[in-house]
Amino acid sequence: MTGRRLALILAAVGLIVAAAVALGSGQMPAPAIVASMLRTTLQVATPLTLGALAGLYCERAGVINIGIEGMMLLAAFGGFVAALAAHAALGDGAVGASLAIGVAAAVLCGGLAGAFHALLCVTYRVDQIISGTVLNVLAIGLTGYLSRQLFFQSGMPHAPGVLPTLRLPLLADLPLVGGVFEQQPIALAALALVALTHVVLFHTVWGLRARAVGEHPRAADTAGIAVARVRWANVVVGGLVAGLAGAYFTLESVPTFEPLMTNGRGFIALAAMIFGGWTPLGAWAASLVFGAAQALQINAQGFGLAVPSQLVGMLPYLLTMLALAGLAGRTRPPAADGQPYDPHEAQA
Repeated sequence: MTGRRLALILAAVGLIVAAAVALGSGQMPAPAIVASMLRTTLQVATPLTLGALAGLYCERAGVINIGIEGMMLLAAFGGFVAALAAHAALGDGAVGASLAIGVAAAVLCGGLAGAFHALLCVTYRVDQIISGTVLNVLAIGLTGYLSRQLFFQSGMPHAPGVLPTLRLPLLADLPLVGGVFEQQPIALAALALVALTHVVLFHTVWGLRARAVGEHPRAADTAGIAVARVRWANVVVGGLVAGLAGAYFTLESVPTFEPLMTNGRGFIALAAMIFGGWTPLGAWAASLVFGAAQALQINAQGFGLAVPSQLVGMLPYLLTMLALAGLAGRTRPPAADGQPYDPHEAQA
């Protein structure tokens, strides 16, 4: 990630926070608004960060994944249903266990969706854009149909609850900014996964092989690397991470499921990945920009301003278009990104 891009990202976050301070002046002290914005930014950036990491695992190995939206939606529904079933079996005394089972089920659903995408793209070499589109359409139709079949008569139930807020020792006790370090488990896991992904991709043999496959699969094959196996592994891992993002919607954000509740977050996550230059730290920083835009919408509504919520709510999507239009400068994707690899053609 270039210094120019990082400076632009930091400036964008600073401008959005400053806008929140200006909007809330006279109602709350400026330090309190800044702390609230930072905390909310980290919260709402969680699915964007995880979605960007999911895309990063896939595209670093040369597989385009525009099906992150569908993976997240399937995982949100699967985790929600699993948490309901676990709560019905275990009772009110095991709410934490029910939520944990829901999170595990969501991650599993994401992994299965990733395996489906890998089967189409890697094994059968279907066009990767079409495969991702199929996954998105399938997720919308399947979750909508199942939610109507399961909950039409009784109405949409609520999950046993949401994951609890955790206080980071010492940091949460800091004056003014202590609330920033009170986050829920998936939000904290997202931060840990950013660091872990950076280490895995750039400081391990597996990461080196994945990047080699994404840059020049024929050379990697010649060096003895199983291109299909590496791509399969990366796409499935990306699906698992997208599944964790899906769990955020129904088990950490709100204790219920709504059709299309991901609301385009998967596509915004892809924009964050591109904006971040296909790097974990860059993708996280870019996710904070989009998260800050959503945090501004939430805080503006809390201030009771007479600004239409739709006007503020379009900020994340406007930023997405600007990022994809190359406002921050051109980025170079992995050289073999989106290119299917046939070892038999390579031998010929």
